[in-house]
Amino acid sequence: MLATTTTRTTGTMLALGGGGFSMSDDGTSAIDDHLLDLTGKGTPKVCFVPTASGDDNGYARRFEEAFAGRAETSVLSLFCHEPWGYVDPTMLLEQDVVYVGGGSTANLLDVWRRHGLPAILAEATAAGTVLAGISAGMNCWFEASSTDSFGPLAPLDDGLGFLPGSACPHYLGEADRRESYLGWVATGTLPEGYAVDEYAALRFVDGVPVEAVSEQPGRPVLRVERDGDGAREVPFDVRRLPGA
Repeated sequence: MLATTTTRTTGTMLALGGGGFSMSDDGTSAIDDHLLDLTGKGTPKVCFVPTASGDDNGYARRFEEAFAGRAETSVLSLFCHEPWGYVDPTMLLEQDVVYVGGGSTANLLDVWRRHGLPAILAEATAAGTVLAGISAGMNCWFEASSTDSFGPLAPLDDGLGFLPGSACPHYLGEADRRESYLGWVATGTLPEGYAVDEYAALRFVDGVPVEAVSEQPGRPVLRVERDGDGAREVPFDVRRLPGA
């Protein structure tokens, strides 16, 4: 594995453990509404980056449908899929939101580094662009994470390091996520970090967690810390979003 790239960033980031348009039957999502509100703009520019799914066309189209009429949408396809084709990744510097989709965290990181996205994204968020992502799109911002990129759940230690510590999405929504993450933090295999359930999200400002939100009841967001030979969960107060 590559050594962790630690590049602390300034700006706003929203880490989704699950939910959003991609887990909604009709594309509506209170978390996505909240994400748009964070820009402070009536019709923000939102770019979807589906690298982790191999630029799955259906995924990108669902994004466009979900945000149509309330955002100026675009898709960055590093695999040059039609109808989007290849676009210079520096277009991310012009966005109000960069929204990263789920899939393989490991593949996302390798492709992004080949195309120079880490430096572009760091510049974008420092200039005011909100960075957001679900599942792999949550994992990528941290130093390390829990991932199924290799089949079985495994620790991954070469994230971008925009946010400190480790990440675990789908915390209660997928089998073995919680048990394995607690074990890795307890042994030091992963650094202490943040666990976010599906249909919940954790907002960071300048690398500091400031707000946990959800679009369904009973969806926890937790800080996970080493505690002797084990690990403990420290819950955030989770705010239920309007309309959820």
